[in-house]
Amino acid sequence: MPTLGPISCVTIAAPELQRMIDTYQLYLGYELVDHGRITLQQAQLWARPGLVGRRYALMLPGGTGKTFIRFVESKLAPDYVPFRHMGWNAAELMVQDTDAAAARLADSPFSIIGPPADLSFSDKIRAMQVLGPARESLYLTMFKEKMPEFDTPEATHFIDRTFIVILGGPSCEALTDFYATHLGVAPAPVIPGVISVISQAHGLPPETHHKLSALTLHGQSFIEADHMPPGTLPRTSEGDELPPAISMVSFGVDALPTTLEWISPPAAIAQAPYEGRRAGVCVGVAGELIELIENA
Repeated sequence: MPTLGPISCVTIAAPELQRMIDTYQLYLGYELVDHGRITLQQAQLWARPGLVGRRYALMLPGGTGKTFIRFVESKLAPDYVPFRHMGWNAAELMVQDTDAAAARLADSPFSIIGPPADLSFSDKIRAMQVLGPARESLYLTMFKEKMPEFDTPEATHFIDRTFIVILGGPSCEALTDFYATHLGVAPAPVIPGVISVISQAHGLPPETHHKLSALTLHGQSFIEADHMPPGTLPRTSEGDELPPAISMVSFGVDALPTTLEWISPPAAIAQAPYEGRRAGVCVGVAGELIELIENA
C-alpha cells in the first residue's frame, strides 16, 4: 500500500503572477526559488495542453525547505466564491505567533476573514484565516505547546510551511475512504468543530459545528477533511484552466499506486518540484486534483 506524505507543493491559480510573488515575499517572508514556463510535458501531465507556455513561480518560506507554494498563471474565475465549493479550500501554514502575523497582515493584500482565535476543540492551538490576492485561503496556525497527538513541524520562520491542507467534500467518511483505500492513510475519528469561514460563506450561525477529520500523513503533514454544508458547489474550471484558488495539492508517495485512474499517463519531469521523479495526477471524490510525486 502506498505511503502518502509529505505535502510537496500547493498550486494556486494566479491571475496576476508577479503580484502573488511580491505579496508572498513582502508579507509572508517567502522567497522565489524557481520560475519559468509550463512545458508541454508538464501540461500533458495535468491534461491541460492549453497551459503550455504559461508562467509559473515556486516559493519557499525563507527560501528553504521542500514544501513549495507554486503559482501558475491562470485566467480569473469570476464565479468562484471561497468556501462555497468542494475541493481544496485552504492551506494551513505553521507560524511562530498568530497574533503577530495578524498585525503584519492588517494593512496588506491579504484580507483577514477569521481573526486570531483558539480552536473550539483545543485552547493549545491558535489560528486565523486570510484570503490572498487570488482568493486563496490560508490558515495561519501556532501551537502554544507541543501536543503528543499531533506530529507537527517547528516554525523556524515567522511564517513557515504548509503542514495541513483543507479539503471540503460531501462527507468526512467519503473523503477518508478514498485516501485510505488508495493511498494507505489511516482513518481518523470524525469530530465536531467550529469552522467560522465555512459558516460565514454559507450564511450559517457563527457557532455552527461542522464535522471534520484530521488525516495523518508522513512527513509531519495532514489533510483536514471537512464535511461541507448542503448547497456546496462543485469546483469547476474553464477549458484548460486550472481550478480557481488552490488548484491542486502535490504529495510525496513511496510509489505511484496502481488502483488510481490517472488523468494522463504518469511521467518523470526534470523541473522542480519533481527533480526527475515520476508523477501522476488523479481526481479525488470531492473533485480535487491530487498530484503524487514519487519520493525517490
